Amino acid sequence: MAAHAPTHFHWEVAAGVATVTLNRPERKNPLTFESYAELRETFRALRSANDVHAVVLTGAGGNFCSGGDVHEIIAPLVAMEAPDLLRFTRMTGDLVLAMRACPQPIVAAVDGVCAGAGAIMAMASDLRIGTARAKTAFLFNRVGLAGCDMGACAMLPRIIGQGRASELLFTGRSMSGEEGERWGFFNRLASPDALLNEAIVTATALTRGPTFANGLTKTMLHQEWGMTIEQAIEAEAQAQALCMLTQDFRAAYHAFVAKEQPVFTGR
Repeated sequence: MAAHAPTHFHWEVAAGVATVTLNRPERKNPLTFESYAELRETFRALRSANDVHAVVLTGAGGNFCSGGDVHEIIAPLVAMEAPDLLRFTRMTGDLVLAMRACPQPIVAAVDGVCAGAGAIMAMASDLRIGTARAKTAFLFNRVGLAGCDMGACAMLPRIIGQGRASELLFTGRSMSGEEGERWGFFNRLASPDALLNEAIVTATALTRGPTFANGLTKTMLHQEWGMTIEQAIEAEAQAQALCMLTQDFRAAYHAFVAKEQPVFTGR
């Protein structure tokens, strides 16, 4: 991943944290067919990236992402037939699957406009830090589409509750930053000037933890949605037993005995 040179967004890795910056500020960072695909492939590649232990996802110019570009995506979609439309909607869903499948925790830093597919990308992240001026809208309903886009009907109710998710998906209205924090969409709010640094500090703190174990935590958080409680407890028993074989587990024990802070290596 260190040699990755994306075309459609900015990519930087420092101290184990990859920062992905959607970088079309003049248009509030909309997505195109190409950026969708490149983001999907980037998150897929993170599954085997040894130099990245956490990800920050943000947008340039005071906005997160305005969704699909009206001219470069929406207009062509109107002219497509069903097979091509299904290929597109499956590709956009694959981006969410890639974000959920990569073992690194993803911290979304959300300022300003966070709409459509941008709101979905924030939703698909593991942690979200917003600003008071953030406006998050799942606005598919506003353009004549269903709210069930890219996993929204599965994931959003689990984050903010069924009733609140239903309201946002049926109306397409914007959720303010304060409302998003109160409802649990945002873990916390920061000032616009401090937002990116807050997200990077949070991600950096995660890289100091047991990254292998954190990857299993993310996997379990995702997979247990479809499990019974019996299946979940058994899956967690197997995951935890695997973690007990790691060097990080041994390091934590020896550090505790020596009254020191453990140093985790992800092994």
